[in-house]
This record gives sequence, structure tokens and C-alpha cells, in this order.
Amino acid sequence: MSDPNARPPRFYLMRSLTLLWFAAVFSLLLLATSCKKEDKTLPRATPEVSVIQIEPRDTPVSFEFVAQTQSSHSVEIRARVNGFLNRRVYTEGTLVKAGQVLFEMDPKPFQAQLDQSRAALAKQEAALKVAESNLARVKPLTSLNALSQRDLDDATGNAHSTAAAVEQAKAQVETSRLNLSYCTISSPIDGITGTAMQQDGAYISTGNNQLTTVMALSPIWVNFSLSENEMQNYRNQIAKGLLKSPVNNSYEVEIILVDGTVFPHTGRITFADPMYNTQTGTFLIRSSVQNPRGILRPNQYVRVRVKGNVRPAAILIPQQAVQSGAKGHFVWVVNPDGMVRPRPVEVGDWYGNSWFINDGLKAGEKVVVEGGLALQPDARVRAKPFVAPSPSSSGDGKPIADDSRNNPPTARK
Repeated sequence: MSDPNARPPRFYLMRSLTLLWFAAVFSLLLLATSCKKEDKTLPRATPEVSVIQIEPRDTPVSFEFVAQTQSSHSVEIRARVNGFLNRRVYTEGTLVKAGQVLFEMDPKPFQAQLDQSRAALAKQEAALKVAESNLARVKPLTSLNALSQRDLDDATGNAHSTAAAVEQAKAQVETSRLNLSYCTISSPIDGITGTAMQQDGAYISTGNNQLTTVMALSPIWVNFSLSENEMQNYRNQIAKGLLKSPVNNSYEVEIILVDGTVFPHTGRITFADPMYNTQTGTFLIRSSVQNPRGILRPNQYVRVRVKGNVRPAAILIPQQAVQSGAKGHFVWVVNPDGMVRPRPVEVGDWYGNSWFINDGLKAGEKVVVEGGLALQPDARVRAKPFVAPSPSSSGDGKPIADDSRNNPPTARK
């Protein structure tokens, strides 16, 4: 007879499986915990960083500015006599030479005036001959007391007066001849012509009617400006020894066209306005550039690269080496014992893909360039020399633009 309290075999099977499941889970938890403890005890790998060694050196620098061209000699062509314009001889917008005819006015009235002046001169010259002959007759008769002294004085005065009238008539002939020549209007300089402001048949007066403009193209002026802050900053850097000017301020000016190409001729700074322009808030700087092929035209916008300054004993480091913190810029410096520490620095201008460092670093120190983002103070590192990437189009070794214009000529404009 079976025990009424006996459990069915299935019950014991299920209980055994449950116990086995709990045992397996517990074992896995123990294994995971032990792995975590082992992980915490593993030593961290020493990070590898790329470094450069500080080597101060005299570094030539150039500064860029937005500039505008201006003709070095611009002449407004106007009529010198009143009259009707016969025709325009030149083609608008073309190059002309000095003495080349631009306009012709109606010469007939002036030719008639010249003829009239010549006739008046001939009349006075004939009168002079009569007066001189009369004087020649009076003189001997006066010496014989056949005529009075008064007769001699009258004859002498008449001869002198007639001679003066001849000179006056000659001057009138010259005036008429000049007026006739003014009917042909020529260019006084070599240059490029502007639009014709008067048409054929128009009546031209000497006072108000401008005919056209001729502008010299070579040399051409290229003007740029420095703000008051820029000028002061420039002087301060020279006073502190951060910047050195060329001898006799003999700067070289390179012209960069709108497509980025460099103009084949360089120029020189010829004028620096000592007066501050209150309307523009700037000082005008003028450079002169030879332009034999007329590539540059007046009022054209270009960029100028002013060369000649040198930063003595300058410190340059790649831009990625400089980081920003709550207290400003800093870099990671590797100590001789292989540990890194942050170092505050004063950054200057950009130079290609690098920064000038004005203060904070010394010769021989090693600065982290790559691998510095995750560093902690006093961390030990494995340093290797930094290998600069191949130059790109933006890393041309020239100061980069600072459109804020806060750093006078030390930032490209």
C-alpha cells in the first residue's frame, strides 16, 4: 500500500533542476565579480604623445591687408576754348600715348580769328614803316632848325607807339594761333581713357564740360590702411622686441589678385599718411607698383602682402598643441622625468598652421603636440618626435587673416 504523503517523482525532478539553475547563476556572478577585481588591479598603459622641442629662431613674417588700386596720375580732359565738338577721335577704354588726339573741335571760327589777327598785324607793321620813315626825315631837319623840337618829339612818339602796336598785334596773332591749336585736344600723359562725357556736335564751354579722363596705369598706386589700434599694437610690439622692422623701412609689397594669383611685379611703400583720418578711423599707407601690361586697373580691390618684418628669437608651435582652459591658453610640457604638466602661455599671431608664443616657453623644453587631450597633470608619458603633415594650401607660411582686425599689422586683414 502506497504512502499517501509521498511526493510524485516529477516534483523531485523540478526541484533538482531549480537548484542547478540557481547554482549556475551564482557561479556566473562570482566569476564576473572576480574579473572586475582583476581588471582594477591591472596597470594602465603609459600614453604615447608626439612632442616638439622648442627652438627659438629669427622668423621673417609678412602681413596681409585688403587694398585698392589708384591711378598714380589722373587727368580730367577739358576744352580750353568754347566751341562745337566736331568728333571724338579715340576709342573709349583704350590705352593712349601722350600727345595722341582725343577730340577735335570746329576750327573755322578760330581760323578766321587768326586770319583777322594776322591782317591787323600787317596793318600795324605798315604803319610802323611810315612812322619810322617820318622820324628819319624829321631828325636832320630838326638839327638844321628847319623843324622844331616838338616836331621831333611827335615823330619819335609816333614811331614808338606804332612799334608797340605791332608787338600787340603779334601777341594777338599768337593768341589766335593758340586758340586754333586748342581745337585739337590731345592726351597729356600715357594712360587709359575713360568714357566720353560729350558727344559729337555738342557745344563745349571751358568752365563746366569735362570731356573724359585719362588715367596712368604704370606705376599704379595700391593703397591700404591701418586702424589706430593696429598702428599702436604694431609700435608696441617693436618696443617690446617682438617685431623688427627692415632697414630704412624698405618693405616689399606683394600683390595678390582676386583669383589668388600673385602679381608678377612687387612694389615699395612710398607714403604713410601721418594724419589720422577721422572719417575712416585709419591711417593711409600707399605703395607704388610697376604695371607695364596694365593688368591692374584703378579702383580694383586686391590683397597686399607686406614683407620685411622679422620676429627675433621667435617661438613657433603647431596650433593643435595649444589648448584653452578656464584661465586661458596652455600647453602640456614634458619634464625630464617623462611627466607632463600644464603650462600657461601667451599666444601671438598665426603663422601658417602654427602659433607664435610670446611668453611661457623656453628653449629646449618639450611640448606635447598630439595626444594631449586626455592627459592629467603629472601623468607619465612616452614621448616621440612630432612629424608635421605635408603642407596644404592653407599652410603657406604666412600670417593668417584675423578678420576682427584687433591685432594691427600683425594679423592679415
